[in-house]
Amino acid sequence: MPAAAAGPFPVADVVDGDTVTVRRDGAAVTVRLLGIDTPETVDPDEPVQCFGPQAAARAAELLTGQQVWLEPDPSQDPADRYGRELAYLWLTGDELVNLTLIAEGYAREYTFDRRYRLQETFRGAQAAAERARVGLWAPAACTDTEARPGAAGLSTNTAPAIQTSAAAGRSTRTGDARHRRTPERTHTL
Repeated sequence: MPAAAAGPFPVADVVDGDTVTVRRDGAAVTVRLLGIDTPETVDPDEPVQCFGPQAAARAAELLTGQQVWLEPDPSQDPADRYGRELAYLWLTGDELVNLTLIAEGYAREYTFDRRYRLQETFRGAQAAAERARVGLWAPAACTDTEARPGAAGLSTNTAPAIQTSAAAGRSTRTGDARHRRTPERTHTL
C-alpha cells in the first residue's frame, strides 16, 4: 500500500460502480474512484447503461463491509465538480479496487482532463480486458438494443423506465428509491 494512502475508513455505501461513501472522522465522505468510469446506474437524468447493474454489483461485492484506504493523486484536483473526493481506493492486502474493476471488465479507463499517475497501468488493464472479452467487453454483455462501450464513452440503452409522480414532483428509476430528482436538486436520501 502506498505511503500516501490514508485510512482505514469503513465503507458506508456503494453508490454505484465508481462512487462510494466512507466514514471519516464521523462524517460521510463521497469518493469518486480516480481513473475509471463504470456504466451509469443512478443518474436520474440518464437511463441505466449497458452493464451498469453488473458493475455496481461487483463494486458492492468488493467493498460492502470493508475498510479502505484512500490515496490522492497529486496530479489531479482533490475533488470533482460535484464535490466528490477523487482517490485510488485500496483494500487490505494491497488490492487497488480501481484496477480490479478495469481488469475484470466492469470499468473502463477514464481520463478527465490530464494525465494521472496510474493512467498507463489502467489503459493496459483495459486493453487486456478487451482482448480477453471479459465483463462489458464480452460479446453477450450488451443486447442488440444496447449500444457497446466506445471511444466516446459508455453508451446507453433505453431501460428501465423512469416513474414520475406529478403530485410529489419527483422521479426515480424503477426499483431505486435511494436517488430521486426533485425540480430543485438531485440528492441521496
